[in-house]
Amino acid sequence: MTADTPLVIGKYSFKSRLIVGTGKFTDLETMRRAHEASGADMVTVAVRRVNLTRGAGDVLDYIDPKRFTLLPNTAGCFTAEEAVRYARLGREAGMSDLIKLEVIGDKETLFPDNEETVKAARTLVAEGFTVMPYISDDLITAKKLVDLGCPVVMPLGAPIGSGLGIRNPFNIRIIREQVKVPVIVDAGIGTASDAAVAMELGVDGLLVNTAISAAKDPIRMAEAVKLATQAGRLSFLAGRMGKKLYANASSPFDGMIG
Repeated sequence: MTADTPLVIGKYSFKSRLIVGTGKFTDLETMRRAHEASGADMVTVAVRRVNLTRGAGDVLDYIDPKRFTLLPNTAGCFTAEEAVRYARLGREAGMSDLIKLEVIGDKETLFPDNEETVKAARTLVAEGFTVMPYISDDLITAKKLVDLGCPVVMPLGAPIGSGLGIRNPFNIRIIREQVKVPVIVDAGIGTASDAAVAMELGVDGLLVNTAISAAKDPIRMAEAVKLATQAGRLSFLAGRMGKKLYANASSPFDGMIG
């Protein structure tokens, strides 16, 4: 495939534009094999799910630290204070100064609380974290987080775990066009074609978990999402043809001898 620039997030640089998760797999060995098939460089794991004293059988035992950058996340937090506390716990346990910041505002939809997310980001950026905030597809919130020093924003494509694909491509495109940091679509991808569509919007990367872990064959789906992410990125860089209302022959008749 044509060489691409790396995905740069703060001081970190990644070849792959796909981030994968650890939730909802039937077993940890399947998770490990799916991670390998995905070609991802970064794996996110909820600080709440990790045994910080590292007992046997912990999820971290199935993530090769030489192969993957660990991205702890604050999943399950509903206030800025709670999210900051879990981010600190993860860093103190030696996980990373990267943090995927999630502050949920509604238990049923799992939509993010943008106001609490901004509040938590302000504290974490000041404490030296590389903050990757999960937000709704809201331009104003994205700009506020960039102004605070977040090196990336992560708008949702659809509710977490819904598999609905990109529900509002126009908001995603507006965010991509107006913020000056990488944009990673987080949540909503349900299958490989969704990944391609998202990347063709021009976003810089994807975070995909349930589409892989809940597939009938997670390992095959991980590879499919990897290839779709690459194809969507390449298609965006290539620049699609313009849409036309009427046919336009690929072999024009002009100049042909009758």
